[in-house]
Parts: sequence; C-alpha cells; structure tokens
Amino acid sequence: MIFLKAFVVGGLICAIGQLLIDCTKLTPARILVLFVTVGVLLGAVGVYEPLVEWAGMGASVPLTGFGYLLAKGTKEAVSSQGLLGVLTGPLTAGAAGITAAMVSGLLVSLLAKPKDK
Repeated sequence: MIFLKAFVVGGLICAIGQLLIDCTKLTPARILVLFVTVGVLLGAVGVYEPLVEWAGMGASVPLTGFGYLLAKGTKEAVSSQGLLGVLTGPLTAGAAGITAAMVSGLLVSLLAKPKDK
C-alpha cells in the first residue's frame, strides 16, 4: 500500500509542476524554486511532516521534500545549537542528497561522450 501512496502523492506533485509549465509563463527554474520554497514553508508550519509520514518517498523525493528537509534540519539545529543552527542546519540536513547529486553528475559526465550538434 505504501507504494501506491508514494506513487499517487509523487504523481500529484509532478502533475502540479506540469500544469505550472503548461498553463503559466513561469520558467522551469522559477517553478523549481517555488517548489522548494513551498516545501520549506509547509515544513516550517508542520504541515508537510504528516504527509511525508503518510506517503513516504512520494512526498520526500520531489523538490518540495528537499525544502521540507531544509526546514526540518534548521528546526533541529536551532533547538540544539541556538542561532548558529540557522546557518548549519540546512547544510547538514541536505549534505547527503547534494553530495549524491554531485557525484552522480560527475560520474555521468565522465562516462558520457558529448557530441556536437
């Protein structure tokens, strides 16, 4: 059942993104920033956490999940480190995902053979 929940929630988030691309003049970069910002806001007010618990990876993998992760990391760091946690929390929370993306990009760039158009 968790796979169905993840598929439906992740699909709805992606469908919203596709509708924003098709029905507005927003650029994809602005939509990405919007999704991360919405994730931060929903995480900060405590709305996104129950969705992540219910839908699992369907809510935590999309960009809104990255925003939620940043907000959660900031909350935890502020509670343990004080004001310094505002700076260290999001970086610590997102470090594994950012590093994985960078290493994956590096590996693909080494394995792929670019062609001139």
